[in-house]
Amino acid sequence: MDLSMGTHDSQNRLNDNNGCFVSCGLAFLTASDGIVNENLVERFSNEVQAAEARCLYGFQVMMENIRCETYPLLIDTYIKDAAQREYLFDAIDTIPCIKKKADWALRWISDKRSTFAERLVAFAAVEGIFFSASFASIFWLKKRGLMPGLTFSNELISRDEGMHTDFACLLFSHLRKRPHPDTVRRIIVEAVKIEQEFLTDALPCALIGMNATLMHQYIEFVADRLLVSLGNEQEYNVSNPFDFMDMISLQGKTNFFAKRVSDYSKANDNASATGGTAASKAEATSSKTFSVDEDF
Repeated sequence: MDLSMGTHDSQNRLNDNNGCFVSCGLAFLTASDGIVNENLVERFSNEVQAAEARCLYGFQVMMENIRCETYPLLIDTYIKDAAQREYLFDAIDTIPCIKKKADWALRWISDKRSTFAERLVAFAAVEGIFFSASFASIFWLKKRGLMPGLTFSNELISRDEGMHTDFACLLFSHLRKRPHPDTVRRIIVEAVKIEQEFLTDALPCALIGMNATLMHQYIEFVADRLLVSLGNEQEYNVSNPFDFMDMISLQGKTNFFAKRVSDYSKANDNASATGGTAASKAEATSSKTFSVDEDF
């Protein structure tokens, strides 16, 4: 990740309202991955018997650990005030709307009376609903051409979280004993209300193309998609208010590989500029060339 341009943007191109909204989203994302991991290690990995599910949960733990490093790095890079950084790192204790989201997720981890299926729905809501507004806020920055390092990392992470939510829905569909649709609806609606409260606090002022009302609608849109994936009827019947979120799935792999190739090219150019003989440069270039011509 190249975070250099983002540092300039955070200091010179974001106003207080923009910066507060993005900081609040980063604060929640920083705290949330540890909660997701706690659930995977303490509950889900010990409860599922299917080897495929255990394999995916193990891989997911690794992915969450990477993000536990990524989000603090982003906060360290973009937030220059030490007291503000500490405030964001302790968001579960210092920011009430984030604490409410965390408490809801932690309650499901410690709940001994709920079934595995109910908790599977709850954590599908955590990753599919609680993360959505924070991801959307960062994609909103991308639409405005701000903080490319942050938005690129967010693009990759949001795909991972989408996969985790999809897997939860897939596993749910294979369970023999599933909760009544009313129970599924209750869990999802409860998560939506908590997320909308978070947005009311995190986004008190309207921004260009972004405000709390539109965000509330977006969360309802996301919740409807999740309900359908879990075999339920839609609850809110609303459209996606953000055109930039519709475009995310279409940009996909091409931009990812173009970005990586561009980064590698710049790295090679920088290495060449540092000196060395023509022969050594040619050898280095040859040894680092990626090819798909080999037979596997």
